[in-house]
Amino acid sequence: MAGGLQGSPVDVLEMGFEVKFCLIFVLLRVIFTDSSHSNQVVLLDTTAVLGELGWKTYPMNGWDTITEMDEQNRPIHTFQVCHVMEPNQNNWLRSNWIAREAAQKVYVELKFTLRDCNSIPWVSGTCKETFNLYYLEADESHGLRFRAGQYTKIDTIAADESFTQTDLGDRILKLNTEVREVGPVSRKGFYLALQDIGACIALVSVRVYYKKCPSTYRNLAIFPDTVPRVDSSSLVEVRGACVKNAEERDTPKLYCGADGDWLVPLGRCVCSVGYEELDGNCLACKPGFYKAFAGNIKCTKCPPHSLSHEEGSPVCQCEKGYFRAGRDPPTMACTRPPSPPRNVVFNINETSLFLEWSPPSDTGGRKDLTYNVQCKRCGSEPRQCEPCSGGLRFVPRPQGLTNASVTVLDFTGHSNYTFEIESLNGVSELSSVPRPVAAITVSTDQGGPPLVGLVKKDWASQNSITLSWQEPEQPSVTVVDYEIKYYEKEHEQLSYSSTRTKTASAIITGLKPATHYVFHVRAHTSSGYSSYSPKFEFETGDETSDMAADQGQVLVIVTAAVGGFALLVILTLFFLITGRCQWYIKAKMKSVEKRRAHCLNGHIPFPGIKTYIDPDTYEDPTQAVHEFAKEIDPSRIRIERVIGAGEFGEVCSGRLRSPSKREIPVAIKTLKGGYVERQRRDFLREASIMGQFDHPNIIRLEGVVTKSQPAMIVVEYMENGSLDSFLRKHDGHFTVIQLVGMLRGIASGMKYLSDMGYVHRDLAARNILVNSNLMCKVSDFGLSRVLEDDPEAAYTTTGGKIPIRWTSPEAIAYRKFSSASDTWSYGIVMWEVMSYGERPYWEMSNQDVILSIEEGYRLPAPMGCPVALHELMLHCWQKERSLRPRFTDMVSFLDKLICDPSSLLTLVEDMESYTQSLPESPGDVSDYPLFISIGDWLDSIKMSQYKNNFLAAGFTTLDSITRMSIEDVRRIGVTLIGHQRRIVSSIQTLRLQLVHVQDKGFHV
Repeated sequence: MAGGLQGSPVDVLEMGFEVKFCLIFVLLRVIFTDSSHSNQVVLLDTTAVLGELGWKTYPMNGWDTITEMDEQNRPIHTFQVCHVMEPNQNNWLRSNWIAREAAQKVYVELKFTLRDCNSIPWVSGTCKETFNLYYLEADESHGLRFRAGQYTKIDTIAADESFTQTDLGDRILKLNTEVREVGPVSRKGFYLALQDIGACIALVSVRVYYKKCPSTYRNLAIFPDTVPRVDSSSLVEVRGACVKNAEERDTPKLYCGADGDWLVPLGRCVCSVGYEELDGNCLACKPGFYKAFAGNIKCTKCPPHSLSHEEGSPVCQCEKGYFRAGRDPPTMACTRPPSPPRNVVFNINETSLFLEWSPPSDTGGRKDLTYNVQCKRCGSEPRQCEPCSGGLRFVPRPQGLTNASVTVLDFTGHSNYTFEIESLNGVSELSSVPRPVAAITVSTDQGGPPLVGLVKKDWASQNSITLSWQEPEQPSVTVVDYEIKYYEKEHEQLSYSSTRTKTASAIITGLKPATHYVFHVRAHTSSGYSSYSPKFEFETGDETSDMAADQGQVLVIVTAAVGGFALLVILTLFFLITGRCQWYIKAKMKSVEKRRAHCLNGHIPFPGIKTYIDPDTYEDPTQAVHEFAKEIDPSRIRIERVIGAGEFGEVCSGRLRSPSKREIPVAIKTLKGGYVERQRRDFLREASIMGQFDHPNIIRLEGVVTKSQPAMIVVEYMENGSLDSFLRKHDGHFTVIQLVGMLRGIASGMKYLSDMGYVHRDLAARNILVNSNLMCKVSDFGLSRVLEDDPEAAYTTTGGKIPIRWTSPEAIAYRKFSSASDTWSYGIVMWEVMSYGERPYWEMSNQDVILSIEEGYRLPAPMGCPVALHELMLHCWQKERSLRPRFTDMVSFLDKLICDPSSLLTLVEDMESYTQSLPESPGDVSDYPLFISIGDWLDSIKMSQYKNNFLAAGFTTLDSITRMSIEDVRRIGVTLIGHQRRIVSSIQTLRLQLVHVQDKGFHV
């Protein structure tokens, strides 16, 4: 046979042997593979039947049935027919009855080999190369006689590959696989039949199956097996059932396609209270954690002073002694009642009694602090106390006080009053422990005599009065200081002001011109306060009196000056020539050079905007401080507690009182003892910088203390501390709009600094402070030297250390700091905010960060980050600094986002699958401008006349625009060809802009 068939009679006799050889060869060559698919339900597979198939043949000598065992001892059922020498063949092979189950349409897969007729001699008129496939529907199996006319033809099957005699010699056969659809089927089952009309065939396997959409989990919902419809153009809508411990947020739906694929997911389920999502299931929160609201958020660790003992806790129970008020959210820490007030003092005169105290040392962790004042009137014996009569008046009221003071009127003289002051907060009523109070006993006999006698006015101007008095004559009395209380005569005495002095004189400033004031003075001794002096009334001067006083003073000054005029002139000229002149010229040259360099960098200040002046242009830092910062009397500062440690000393919180204002909370930075001159210069340098700024998003300098020890810098108090720690503490608690509002505030502050020509150099979330209203303010000016003590935060370059993770490439490599390098840092701050204080570049080393950025790596978008915000980050991280946006542009862009919240709905993770189907961006990200709305986009391409066309057709978002084709553009009414081309071209660019966040140029 290796020599081939040459057409002799022997060839005809050997035909059967050749076919048999063919079949055996097929059996040996067939490799069974797992052809199952998750979306297929198999009704019949001849390769999986262990026993006899029992298929019928008509006539009996037509198809041959052969069962062999493969190498794994599995049966192989095959059928062959090869009556090619005889004309008019009609050989039928019929399957058993096949139940259709849930199928509406079935698929028949045939695997077979077929001999090429041209390779068989003497059969040119009788050999065929096709066979036919039929089926017959029936509700049950029947043994009726086979009738070919009852069967419906499915198709004529032809082989894509046929084998020849040469193939047999080389042991290579070609296996054909053909699949045909049958349906719709409506009866309970059906038969298959194959008709041979004269071919040489070996049927290896028959597989019958139908397709289904397999059960699946999507968005925490279970969707059951679903059979698609016969009509391939229609989808089957399937409603899902939420998994255990989940609930519907929007009705979960999936659509089953004709090919057994799930399409178009809609709606979702979310994990119920006390459960969190993990690997598609809702698992109970572990003990020590809770989840108070339904949603796909993680369980949260119990707030301070609370705990949960069981799994699946919706709220954490408070520890013993701690409580949660009725309106407190479950996310709030448990709190306790406050401790009693401290340091209760009183002032009394003929008509009123003023009580004042300090807040409790422990507020219980709450801010809703109030005070109640209770009064008792006592006799000579302690037990002879009774509640005060109704004639006593408290201003503003005795209960629910928010300020730590109250005024008592209409009291009775020569009586003893005991005032008990208690602190309360929102959980005081929940505690069964008796409330501690602070008590003070006051005698209306006015105690001892006043130590201060006659008070006289030395002189007065329009806005100030100088007072003096005689010190006490008692040798046993040691005066600590004096207190002066004063108020306008025509006003209610309740609104008085006070000041202190250690000497027997004082200058009272901040007064109104030509106004009568009443003054009382008392001494503070080691044994307490004396009574106030009698009231003294003095009037401030007006413009005329000032002029007269000035004239008298001028005569004295002129007389005194005549004698020393020559000496004064000589000293003045010498100072100007040798010292002052040199300093002035040097400072002026530095300032001019700085402004010139700043303008060359493209930062030309706008008219009306101040220009930043570097304090280093002053030889004496104290002079710069006094020019830009206000000196504060340390007696007006009350330090309450230490809240941290700075580079130069402790950082404290306290209160600042001015003569004309009430106390305000402040933060105080102190210069520790034992400092060197360089530390003092750096400490004052920060105040000199801050004093030049006046913007709501820049930390406000209240003043400095330089004339006494320790030196202090007093700034406004920011209750929530640094932005990075604040975000980490409240991970996931804010909406995207709130986060964008924080970013907008930071950008506004940086715009102000940039316009003034100030480069921050250390912009990071740790240097942004947050107040109680979530307003962010830029802080830490000129203190980048702190980084020298932190090797992880900085990378050594020529000239010092810089914060690598926040610094632009040109600043790292060449120390080129500019507003553009601050823009790079602002992009990192944006990433910190959107990731809730995560560390930029995670655990990468500083050297790896530098190399990665140089190779084009940029931080990916945090989870839940809108595309528009990550777009802005990537713009800030342009390698070419001239391509980075200005802070003016970023403020405008963020304002547009806030005004159009729908622009924040598209998240970066939602764009991933869409990105993979698009070509890579041919250009740099900077080639594409940022757009917020359809109107914004159309305006940029000068096609604004079509805004209504897009909106009327339902294209309301930029995401929907990216899916438009040229036909869609024509359909909405754009008829001019030139306009069509411009819009379609811009759509392609817009599509690249929206998805370039996944471009490989921005990933490792």
